[in-house]
Amino acid sequence: MCGVTKFKRRDAKGDRDIMGDYKRIIIKLSGEMLGGGKGTGVDGDAIEMIAEEIFDVHTQGYEVAIVIGGGNIFRGSNAERLGMDRASADYMGMLATIINGLALQTVLENKFNAHCRVMTSLNIFQVAEPYIRRKAIKNLEKKRIVIFAGGTGNPLFTTDTAAALRAREINADLLLKATKVDGIYDSDPIKNPNAKQYAELKYLDVISQRLQVMDATSITMCMEASLPIMVFKLDDKGCIIRALRGEGKSTIVR
Repeated sequence: MCGVTKFKRRDAKGDRDIMGDYKRIIIKLSGEMLGGGKGTGVDGDAIEMIAEEIFDVHTQGYEVAIVIGGGNIFRGSNAERLGMDRASADYMGMLATIINGLALQTVLENKFNAHCRVMTSLNIFQVAEPYIRRKAIKNLEKKRIVIFAGGTGNPLFTTDTAAALRAREINADLLLKATKVDGIYDSDPIKNPNAKQYAELKYLDVISQRLQVMDATSITMCMEASLPIMVFKLDDKGCIIRALRGEGKSTIVR
């Protein structure tokens, strides 16, 4: 397994060159990204673009795992507004992530001929494999793309926490958090054009400043294992590779 000492090399422009420092990576995708511009449902163009980016990283020799959200279909945090109890709503959200996982798997296999496995924390034997840690690691070692769906399998936990949990379980070298903006800012850059972007942050800075990139539980889990988190914008061709190379904008939390 590759080490996790990073950012030793910089080019003349100060860009971080970290390509090759990581072997096994886990990418956290929100469900809204599969919904395209509307952020709801499954948009064919959006999911194909995401699948192509994942496949391109895979062909570079990385062991790639994905944790996917379900907000484009159903979000458990809407429970109170809908008059539902939170646990039931969260289970519905977990099922939504499985739908997204199956959709992404289908595109990866049919469009790009990738070897892909969906593993779920909820037992749905007819459609996906149950999550078993040793089997997940074996799939990655065999150069299969692994999609973790169903969150943690427990209500009241986010898919960000699921990403941190799975990353630690499979001994990932890096957690990539794909977002709609190109890193972490001190305020919402969509609302505030003068928002300041951070190039690097410490785990405790994210928690103490309440920077809304991932929940505190997931940040703490990564901090305990010294697992770096890279926040980048998933928007066009080559964006994940550029993030791994340190090209363009992104934020590293470590």
